[in-house]
Amino acid sequence: MPWDKEHDVVVIGSGPAGEGATMRAAKSGASVVMVERYRDVGGGCTHWATIPSKALRHAINETLRFRRNPIFASAAMNVELTFPKLLRQAEGVIGKQVEMRRGFYVRNHVEVVHGHASFVDPHTIEVDTDEVGAARRRLRAKQFIVATGSRPYRPADVDFSHPRIRDSDTILRLDHTPDSITIYGAGVVGCEYASMFRNLGVKVNLVNSREKLLAFLDDEIIDALAYHLRDQGVLIRHGEEYEKVEPVDDGVVVHLKSGKKIKSDVLLWAQGRTGNTHDLGLETVGLVADSRGQLKVDALYRTGQPHIYAVGDVVGYPSLASASYDQGRFAAGHAVLGVTDEKLVQDIPTGIYTSPEISSLGRNERELTAEGVPYEVGHSLFRSLARAQITGQTVGMLKLLFHRETLQILGIHCFGDQAAEIVHIGQAIMSQKGEANTLRYFVNTTFNYPTMAEAYRVAALNGLNRLC
Repeated sequence: MPWDKEHDVVVIGSGPAGEGATMRAAKSGASVVMVERYRDVGGGCTHWATIPSKALRHAINETLRFRRNPIFASAAMNVELTFPKLLRQAEGVIGKQVEMRRGFYVRNHVEVVHGHASFVDPHTIEVDTDEVGAARRRLRAKQFIVATGSRPYRPADVDFSHPRIRDSDTILRLDHTPDSITIYGAGVVGCEYASMFRNLGVKVNLVNSREKLLAFLDDEIIDALAYHLRDQGVLIRHGEEYEKVEPVDDGVVVHLKSGKKIKSDVLLWAQGRTGNTHDLGLETVGLVADSRGQLKVDALYRTGQPHIYAVGDVVGYPSLASASYDQGRFAAGHAVLGVTDEKLVQDIPTGIYTSPEISSLGRNERELTAEGVPYEVGHSLFRSLARAQITGQTVGMLKLLFHRETLQILGIHCFGDQAAEIVHIGQAIMSQKGEANTLRYFVNTTFNYPTMAEAYRVAALNGLNRLC
Protein backbone atom coordinates (compact mmCIF):
# COMPACT_ATOMS: atom_id res chain seq x y z
CA MET A 1 0.00 0.00 0.00
CA PRO A 2 1.52 3.38 -1.06
CA TRP A 3 2.72 5.63 1.75
CA ASP A 4 3.25 9.38 1.50
CA LYS A 5 5.69 11.60 3.30
CA GLU A 6 4.24 13.17 6.44
CA HIS A 7 2.28 16.29 5.56
CA ASP A 8 1.61 19.25 7.81
CA VAL A 9 -2.16 19.13 7.33
CA VAL A 10 -4.67 16.79 5.71
CA VAL A 11 -8.14 18.22 5.19
CA ILE A 12 -11.05 15.81 4.70
CA GLY A 13 -13.91 17.30 2.69
CA SER A 14 -13.88 20.10 0.10
CA GLY A 15 -17.06 21.98 1.02
CA PRO A 16 -16.86 25.56 2.34
CA ALA A 17 -15.27 24.52 5.65
CA GLY A 18 -12.65 22.31 4.01
CA GLU A 19 -11.88 24.83 1.30
CA GLY A 20 -11.42 27.62 3.82
CA ALA A 21 -9.11 25.43 5.91
CA THR A 22 -7.05 24.28 2.93
CA MET A 23 -6.53 27.74 1.47
CA ARG A 24 -5.53 29.20 4.84
CA ALA A 25 -3.07 26.38 5.55
CA ALA A 26 -1.56 26.49 2.06
CA LYS A 27 -1.10 30.26 2.11
CA SER A 28 0.60 29.92 5.50
CA GLY A 29 3.27 27.76 3.87
CA ALA A 30 2.10 24.38 5.13
CA SER A 31 2.20 21.14 3.18
CA VAL A 32 -1.49 20.37 2.62
CA VAL A 33 -3.45 17.55 1.02
CA MET A 34 -7.19 17.74 0.36
CA VAL A 35 -9.16 14.47 0.42
CA GLU A 36 -12.54 14.62 -1.31
CA ARG A 37 -14.82 11.62 -1.41
CA TYR A 38 -16.57 12.55 -4.67
CA ARG A 39 -15.37 13.14 -8.22
CA ASP A 40 -15.64 16.93 -8.08
CA VAL A 41 -14.69 19.41 -5.37
CA GLY A 42 -17.22 21.71 -3.72
CA GLY A 43 -19.01 19.41 -1.29
CA GLY A 44 -22.73 19.23 -0.66
CA CYS A 45 -22.97 23.03 -0.70
CA THR A 46 -22.06 23.12 -4.39
CA HIS A 47 -23.64 19.89 -5.64
CA TRP A 48 -26.73 19.04 -3.57
CA ALA A 49 -27.74 21.90 -1.28
CA THR A 50 -27.02 25.62 -1.29
CA ILE A 51 -25.99 26.35 -4.88
CA PRO A 52 -28.50 24.15 -6.78
CA SER A 53 -31.43 25.04 -4.52
CA LYS A 54 -30.72 28.77 -4.70
CA ALA A 55 -30.22 28.62 -8.46
CA LEU A 56 -33.54 26.77 -8.70
CA ARG A 57 -35.24 29.40 -6.54
CA HIS A 58 -33.88 32.19 -8.74
CA ALA A 59 -35.16 30.47 -11.88
CA ILE A 60 -38.61 30.00 -10.31
CA ASN A 61 -38.78 33.62 -9.15
CA GLU A 62 -37.70 34.96 -12.53
CA THR A 63 -40.38 32.84 -14.19
CA LEU A 64 -42.97 34.15 -11.75
CA ARG A 65 -41.97 37.77 -12.39
CA PHE A 66 -42.17 37.17 -16.14
CA ARG A 67 -45.66 35.74 -15.87
CA ARG A 68 -46.86 38.55 -13.61
CA ASN A 69 -45.47 41.33 -15.81
CA PRO A 70 -48.38 42.75 -17.85
CA ILE A 71 -45.99 43.56 -20.72
CA PHE A 72 -45.29 39.84 -21.24
CA ALA A 73 -48.68 38.46 -20.17
CA SER A 74 -49.67 37.13 -23.61
CA ALA A 75 -46.27 35.53 -24.23
CA ALA A 76 -46.21 33.97 -20.78
CA MET A 77 -49.41 32.05 -21.52
CA ASN A 78 -47.53 29.91 -24.07
CA VAL A 79 -44.53 29.17 -21.86
CA GLU A 80 -44.57 25.96 -19.84
CA LEU A 81 -41.66 25.59 -17.47
CA THR A 82 -41.46 22.34 -15.54
CA PHE A 83 -39.47 21.47 -12.42
CA PRO A 84 -36.85 19.49 -14.43
CA LYS A 85 -36.40 22.36 -16.93
CA LEU A 86 -35.84 24.83 -14.12
CA LEU A 87 -33.39 22.46 -12.44
CA ARG A 88 -31.25 22.48 -15.58
CA GLN A 89 -30.68 26.18 -14.95
CA ALA A 90 -28.71 25.16 -11.87
CA GLU A 91 -26.42 22.78 -13.75
CA GLY A 92 -24.52 25.58 -15.46
CA VAL A 93 -23.95 27.36 -12.16
CA ILE A 94 -22.67 24.17 -10.52
CA GLY A 95 -20.22 23.63 -13.39
CA LYS A 96 -18.85 27.16 -13.03
CA GLN A 97 -18.50 26.75 -9.27
CA VAL A 98 -16.61 23.45 -9.61
CA GLU A 99 -14.25 24.86 -12.24
CA MET A 100 -13.52 27.92 -10.11
CA ARG A 101 -12.92 25.92 -6.94
CA ARG A 102 -10.75 23.36 -8.71
CA GLY A 103 -8.59 26.26 -9.81
CA PHE A 104 -8.05 27.31 -6.19
CA TYR A 105 -6.27 24.03 -5.44
CA VAL A 106 -4.22 24.12 -8.63
CA ARG A 107 -3.00 27.70 -8.09
CA ASN A 108 -2.07 26.98 -4.46
CA HIS A 109 -0.27 23.72 -5.33
CA VAL A 110 -2.57 21.60 -3.19
CA GLU A 111 -2.93 17.96 -4.17
CA VAL A 112 -6.53 16.73 -4.24
CA VAL A 113 -6.95 13.01 -3.54
CA HIS A 114 -10.35 11.62 -4.48
CA GLY A 115 -11.68 8.79 -2.36
CA HIS A 116 -13.17 7.83 0.98
CA ALA A 117 -10.96 8.58 3.97
CA SER A 118 -10.91 6.76 7.31
CA PHE A 119 -8.50 6.90 10.22
CA VAL A 120 -6.26 3.90 10.83
CA ASP A 121 -4.29 5.53 13.64
CA PRO A 122 -4.17 9.05 15.16
CA HIS A 123 -1.81 10.37 12.48
CA THR A 124 -2.78 8.25 9.46
CA ILE A 125 -5.78 7.99 7.17
CA GLU A 126 -6.43 5.45 4.46
CA VAL A 127 -8.05 6.65 1.23
CA ASP A 128 -10.10 4.09 -0.69
CA THR A 129 -11.20 5.13 -4.18
CA ASP A 130 -14.05 3.68 -6.22
CA GLU A 131 -11.86 3.35 -9.31
CA VAL A 132 -11.39 -0.21 -10.53
CA GLY A 133 -7.84 -1.38 -9.91
CA ALA A 134 -6.86 1.74 -7.99
CA ALA A 135 -4.69 1.13 -4.95
CA ARG A 136 -5.55 2.37 -1.51
CA ARG A 137 -3.36 5.18 -0.29
CA ARG A 138 -2.23 6.10 3.19
CA LEU A 139 -1.64 9.70 4.15
CA ARG A 140 0.22 10.74 7.30
CA ALA A 141 -0.06 14.21 8.80
CA LYS A 142 0.75 16.20 11.89
CA GLN A 143 -2.72 17.75 11.90
CA PHE A 144 -6.10 16.75 10.47
CA ILE A 145 -9.12 18.91 9.79
CA VAL A 146 -12.41 17.02 9.44
CA ALA A 147 -14.82 18.96 7.22
CA THR A 148 -17.00 16.16 5.93
CA GLY A 149 -20.27 18.10 6.10
CA SER A 150 -23.69 16.59 6.64
CA ARG A 151 -26.53 14.80 4.91
CA PRO A 152 -30.31 14.88 5.37
CA TYR A 153 -31.50 13.00 8.45
CA ARG A 154 -33.35 9.81 7.50
CA PRO A 155 -35.34 7.91 10.15
CA ALA A 156 -35.22 4.14 9.76
CA ASP A 157 -39.00 3.76 9.44
CA VAL A 158 -39.31 5.89 6.28
CA ASP A 159 -38.59 4.19 2.93
CA PHE A 160 -36.36 6.65 1.07
CA SER A 161 -35.83 4.17 -1.76
CA HIS A 162 -39.41 4.84 -2.88
CA PRO A 163 -39.47 7.31 -5.82
CA ARG A 164 -42.21 9.41 -4.19
CA ILE A 165 -40.29 9.93 -0.95
CA ARG A 166 -37.49 12.50 -1.14
CA ASP A 167 -35.12 14.43 1.06
CA SER A 168 -33.43 17.77 0.35
CA ASP A 169 -30.73 16.03 -1.72
CA THR A 170 -32.91 13.73 -3.79
CA ILE A 171 -35.67 16.29 -4.40
CA LEU A 172 -33.24 17.91 -6.82
CA ARG A 173 -33.45 14.78 -8.99
CA LEU A 174 -37.25 14.87 -9.28
CA ASP A 175 -38.10 14.25 -12.94
CA HIS A 176 -41.54 15.89 -13.03
CA THR A 177 -43.61 18.69 -11.54
CA PRO A 178 -45.94 17.12 -8.95
CA ASP A 179 -49.49 18.36 -8.50
CA SER A 180 -49.09 18.24 -4.72
CA ILE A 181 -46.34 17.84 -2.16
CA THR A 182 -46.19 17.33 1.60
CA ILE A 183 -43.14 18.80 3.30
CA TYR A 184 -42.50 17.25 6.71
CA GLY A 185 -40.38 19.66 8.68
CA ALA A 186 -40.81 23.43 8.73
CA GLY A 187 -37.24 24.48 9.41
CA VAL A 188 -35.24 26.60 7.01
CA VAL A 189 -35.12 23.95 4.28
CA GLY A 190 -38.81 23.09 4.62
CA CYS A 191 -39.92 26.72 4.42
CA GLU A 192 -37.65 27.44 1.46
CA TYR A 193 -39.01 24.51 -0.55
CA ALA A 194 -42.57 25.34 0.46
CA SER A 195 -42.08 28.75 -1.17
CA MET A 196 -40.48 27.31 -4.28
CA PHE A 197 -43.05 24.62 -4.96
CA ARG A 198 -45.97 26.93 -4.25
CA ASN A 199 -44.57 29.48 -6.71
CA LEU A 200 -44.55 26.66 -9.27
CA GLY A 201 -48.28 26.21 -8.68
CA VAL A 202 -47.89 22.99 -6.69
CA LYS A 203 -50.32 22.36 -3.81
CA VAL A 204 -48.18 22.42 -0.65
CA ASN A 205 -48.81 20.92 2.80
CA LEU A 206 -46.20 22.11 5.31
CA VAL A 207 -46.17 19.99 8.49
CA ASN A 208 -44.42 21.56 11.47
CA SER A 209 -43.66 19.52 14.59
CA ARG A 210 -43.29 22.75 16.58
CA GLU A 211 -45.77 25.46 17.50
CA LYS A 212 -44.41 28.18 15.21
CA LEU A 213 -42.19 28.57 12.18
CA LEU A 214 -38.47 29.22 12.67
CA ALA A 215 -38.71 30.11 16.36
CA PHE A 216 -35.16 31.54 16.43
CA LEU A 217 -36.33 34.54 14.39
CA ASP A 218 -37.91 37.76 15.65
CA ASP A 219 -41.62 37.23 16.31
CA GLU A 220 -42.64 39.93 13.84
CA ILE A 221 -40.66 38.19 11.08
CA ILE A 222 -42.16 34.81 12.02
CA ASP A 223 -45.66 36.26 11.77
CA ALA A 224 -44.86 37.85 8.40
CA LEU A 225 -43.47 34.58 7.02
CA ALA A 226 -46.48 32.57 8.19
CA TYR A 227 -48.88 35.15 6.75
CA HIS A 228 -47.23 35.28 3.33
CA LEU A 229 -46.86 31.50 3.04
CA ARG A 230 -50.57 31.12 3.78
CA ASP A 231 -51.39 34.02 1.47
CA GLN A 232 -49.56 32.20 -1.32
CA GLY A 233 -51.65 29.11 -0.62
CA VAL A 234 -49.41 26.95 1.59
CA LEU A 235 -51.37 24.91 4.15
CA ILE A 236 -49.39 24.96 7.42
CA ARG A 237 -50.09 22.45 10.19
CA HIS A 238 -48.34 23.23 13.49
CA GLY A 239 -47.67 20.89 16.42
CA GLU A 240 -47.98 17.70 14.37
CA GLU A 241 -45.81 14.57 14.47
CA TYR A 242 -45.84 11.67 12.05
CA GLU A 243 -46.88 8.20 13.08
CA LYS A 244 -45.99 6.47 9.83
CA VAL A 245 -45.37 7.20 6.16
CA GLU A 246 -47.28 5.02 3.71
CA PRO A 247 -46.35 5.01 0.01
CA VAL A 248 -49.28 4.04 -2.24
CA ASP A 249 -49.58 3.57 -6.00
CA ASP A 250 -50.64 7.15 -6.70
CA GLY A 251 -48.93 9.05 -3.90
CA VAL A 252 -47.75 9.10 -0.30
CA VAL A 253 -49.94 9.17 2.81
CA VAL A 254 -48.49 10.73 5.95
CA HIS A 255 -50.29 9.46 9.05
CA LEU A 256 -50.06 11.95 11.91
CA LYS A 257 -50.28 11.09 15.60
CA SER A 258 -53.26 13.44 15.85
CA GLY A 259 -55.19 11.06 13.59
CA LYS A 260 -54.95 13.19 10.45
CA LYS A 261 -53.93 11.70 7.13
CA ILE A 262 -52.31 13.82 4.42
CA LYS A 263 -52.03 12.44 0.91
CA SER A 264 -49.92 14.03 -1.82
CA ASP A 265 -48.01 13.07 -4.96
CA VAL A 266 -44.62 13.47 -3.27
CA LEU A 267 -43.25 13.69 0.27
CA LEU A 268 -40.23 15.88 1.01
CA TRP A 269 -38.66 14.90 4.33
CA ALA A 270 -36.93 17.98 5.78
CA GLN A 271 -36.36 17.11 9.42
CA GLY A 272 -32.78 18.16 10.06
CA ARG A 273 -29.38 16.83 9.08
CA THR A 274 -26.77 14.30 10.26
CA GLY A 275 -23.01 14.80 10.29
CA ASN A 276 -20.98 12.63 7.91
CA THR A 277 -18.89 10.84 10.52
CA HIS A 278 -20.29 7.30 10.51
CA ASP A 279 -17.53 5.79 8.33
CA LEU A 280 -14.48 7.88 9.26
CA GLY A 281 -12.98 5.27 11.57
CA LEU A 282 -13.33 7.57 14.55
CA GLU A 283 -13.25 4.62 16.95
CA THR A 284 -9.60 4.01 16.04
CA VAL A 285 -8.64 7.45 17.36
CA GLY A 286 -10.89 7.48 20.41
CA LEU A 287 -13.50 9.92 19.10
CA VAL A 288 -17.26 9.44 19.36
CA ALA A 289 -19.88 11.41 17.46
CA ASP A 290 -23.27 12.18 19.01
CA SER A 291 -26.63 10.78 17.85
CA ARG A 292 -26.71 13.26 14.94
CA GLY A 293 -23.19 12.38 13.80
CA GLN A 294 -21.67 15.59 15.14
CA LEU A 295 -18.32 15.98 16.85
CA LYS A 296 -17.78 18.00 20.01
CA VAL A 297 -15.07 20.66 19.70
CA ASP A 298 -13.54 23.35 21.90
CA ALA A 299 -13.31 27.09 21.15
CA LEU A 300 -10.41 26.38 18.77
CA TYR A 301 -12.37 23.63 16.94
CA ARG A 302 -10.18 20.88 18.35
CA THR A 303 -11.78 17.52 19.07
CA GLY A 304 -10.83 15.23 21.96
CA GLN A 305 -7.65 14.59 19.98
CA PRO A 306 -5.97 18.04 19.97
CA HIS A 307 -4.33 17.49 16.55
CA ILE A 308 -7.68 16.60 14.94
CA TYR A 309 -9.92 19.57 14.26
CA ALA A 310 -13.54 19.52 13.07
CA VAL A 311 -15.36 22.38 11.32
CA GLY A 312 -18.57 23.10 9.44
CA ASP A 313 -21.78 21.10 9.54
CA VAL A 314 -20.02 18.22 11.25
CA VAL A 315 -19.88 20.27 14.48
CA GLY A 316 -23.50 21.44 14.28
CA TYR A 317 -24.76 24.99 14.83
CA PRO A 318 -24.89 27.28 12.94
CA SER A 319 -24.53 24.92 9.95
CA LEU A 320 -24.19 27.74 7.44
CA ALA A 321 -21.86 27.68 4.43
CA SER A 322 -20.69 31.21 5.26
CA ALA A 323 -19.84 30.38 8.88
CA SER A 324 -18.28 27.04 7.90
CA TYR A 325 -15.76 28.75 5.62
CA ASP A 326 -14.71 31.07 8.44
CA GLN A 327 -14.45 28.16 10.89
CA GLY A 328 -12.17 26.33 8.46
CA ARG A 329 -9.87 29.31 8.09
CA PHE A 330 -9.79 29.86 11.85
CA ALA A 331 -9.01 26.21 12.67
CA ALA A 332 -6.31 25.94 10.00
CA GLY A 333 -4.67 29.12 11.26
CA HIS A 334 -4.37 27.61 14.72
CA ALA A 335 -3.33 24.18 13.42
CA VAL A 336 -0.47 25.61 11.34
CA LEU A 337 0.70 28.50 13.52
CA GLY A 338 -0.02 26.92 16.91
CA VAL A 339 -1.47 30.15 18.26
CA THR A 340 -3.85 32.70 16.83
CA ASP A 341 -4.98 36.16 17.83
CA GLU A 342 -7.95 35.94 15.50
CA LYS A 343 -11.50 35.74 16.79
CA LEU A 344 -14.62 34.66 14.95
CA VAL A 345 -17.50 37.11 15.04
CA GLN A 346 -20.22 36.28 17.53
CA ASP A 347 -23.13 37.60 15.48
CA ILE A 348 -23.56 35.59 12.29
CA PRO A 349 -26.13 36.73 9.71
CA THR A 350 -28.86 34.27 8.84
CA GLY A 351 -30.07 34.11 5.25
CA ILE A 352 -33.33 32.24 4.58
CA TYR A 353 -34.30 32.03 0.92
CA THR A 354 -38.04 31.86 1.17
CA SER A 355 -40.17 34.15 -0.97
CA PRO A 356 -39.95 36.81 0.34
CA GLU A 357 -36.41 36.42 1.63
CA ILE A 358 -35.40 36.71 5.30
CA SER A 359 -32.16 37.76 6.95
CA SER A 360 -31.38 38.62 10.55
CA LEU A 361 -28.41 39.51 12.71
CA GLY A 362 -28.04 39.98 16.46
CA ARG A 363 -30.74 39.73 19.09
CA ASN A 364 -34.50 39.81 18.58
CA GLU A 365 -37.19 41.55 20.65
CA ARG A 366 -37.96 38.45 22.67
CA GLU A 367 -34.33 38.07 23.74
CA LEU A 368 -33.84 41.75 24.55
CA THR A 369 -37.01 41.81 26.65
CA ALA A 370 -35.89 38.72 28.60
CA GLU A 371 -32.51 40.35 29.23
CA GLY A 372 -34.09 43.58 30.44
CA VAL A 373 -32.34 45.70 27.80
CA PRO A 374 -33.98 49.12 27.22
CA TYR A 375 -34.39 49.02 23.45
CA GLU A 376 -36.45 50.75 20.80
CA VAL A 377 -37.57 49.77 17.30
CA GLY A 378 -37.16 51.50 13.94
CA HIS A 379 -39.18 50.29 10.94
CA SER A 380 -38.98 50.86 7.22
CA LEU A 381 -41.74 49.32 5.10
CA PHE A 382 -40.62 48.40 1.60
CA ARG A 383 -43.88 49.59 0.07
CA SER A 384 -42.81 53.16 0.91
CA LEU A 385 -39.44 52.92 -0.87
CA ALA A 386 -39.18 54.24 -4.42
CA ARG A 387 -36.84 51.42 -5.51
CA ALA A 388 -39.30 48.77 -4.29
CA GLN A 389 -42.13 50.53 -6.12
CA ILE A 390 -40.08 50.57 -9.34
CA THR A 391 -39.20 46.86 -9.14
CA GLY A 392 -42.63 45.84 -7.88
CA GLN A 393 -41.07 44.09 -4.87
CA THR A 394 -43.01 46.03 -2.25
CA VAL A 395 -43.58 43.22 0.25
CA GLY A 396 -41.27 43.44 3.24
CA MET A 397 -39.61 45.61 5.83
CA LEU A 398 -36.36 46.44 7.58
CA LYS A 399 -36.46 46.44 11.38
CA LEU A 400 -33.69 47.90 13.53
CA LEU A 401 -33.46 47.24 17.28
CA PHE A 402 -31.30 49.72 19.15
CA HIS A 403 -30.45 50.76 22.71
CA ARG A 404 -32.60 53.66 23.86
CA GLU A 405 -29.73 55.45 25.63
CA THR A 406 -26.60 54.70 23.61
CA LEU A 407 -28.36 54.22 20.22
CA GLN A 408 -26.20 51.09 19.74
CA ILE A 409 -27.57 48.71 17.08
CA LEU A 410 -28.60 45.48 18.82
CA GLY A 411 -30.42 43.58 16.10
CA ILE A 412 -31.22 43.80 12.38
CA HIS A 413 -34.20 41.94 10.95
CA CYS A 414 -35.15 42.11 7.29
CA PHE A 415 -38.01 40.49 5.39
CA GLY A 416 -38.41 40.98 1.64
CA ASP A 417 -36.59 41.06 -1.67
CA GLN A 418 -32.77 41.07 -1.31
CA ALA A 419 -32.96 40.79 2.48
CA ALA A 420 -29.78 38.68 2.61
CA GLU A 421 -27.90 41.49 0.83
CA ILE A 422 -29.50 44.39 2.69
CA VAL A 423 -28.55 43.04 6.14
CA HIS A 424 -24.82 43.46 5.49
CA ILE A 425 -25.03 47.26 5.41
CA GLY A 426 -26.22 47.26 9.01
CA GLN A 427 -23.77 44.50 9.91
CA ALA A 428 -20.84 46.79 9.06
CA ILE A 429 -22.06 49.40 11.57
CA MET A 430 -23.21 46.94 14.21
CA SER A 431 -19.75 45.32 14.29
CA GLN A 432 -18.02 48.61 15.14
CA LYS A 433 -16.67 49.13 18.65
CA GLY A 434 -17.97 51.64 21.16
CA GLU A 435 -19.61 54.83 19.92
CA ALA A 436 -18.98 53.90 16.26
CA ASN A 437 -21.93 51.51 16.50
CA THR A 438 -24.76 54.03 16.41
CA LEU A 439 -28.15 54.47 14.81
CA ARG A 440 -27.16 58.04 13.92
CA TYR A 441 -24.79 56.73 11.24
CA PHE A 442 -27.80 55.99 9.05
CA VAL A 443 -29.29 59.44 9.65
CA ASN A 444 -26.05 61.27 8.87
CA THR A 445 -25.13 59.21 5.79
CA THR A 446 -26.32 60.01 2.26
CA PHE A 447 -27.63 56.95 0.42
CA ASN A 448 -28.04 56.62 -3.33
CA TYR A 449 -31.60 57.24 -4.43
CA PRO A 450 -33.58 55.23 -5.28
CA THR A 451 -32.08 52.17 -3.54
CA MET A 452 -33.16 49.52 -1.09
CA ALA A 453 -30.28 50.66 1.16
CA GLU A 454 -32.30 53.80 1.82
CA ALA A 455 -34.42 51.63 4.12
CA TYR A 456 -31.77 52.14 6.79
CA ARG A 457 -32.23 55.92 6.82
CA VAL A 458 -36.01 55.55 6.96
CA ALA A 459 -35.85 52.97 9.77
CA ALA A 460 -33.35 55.05 11.74
CA LEU A 461 -35.50 58.18 11.57
CA ASN A 462 -38.56 56.14 12.48
CA GLY A 463 -36.73 54.78 15.54
CA LEU A 464 -35.45 58.16 16.69
CA ASN A 465 -38.97 59.55 16.45
CA ARG A 466 -40.09 56.94 19.00
CA LEU A 467 -37.71 58.19 21.66
CA CYS A 468 -39.25 60.47 24.26
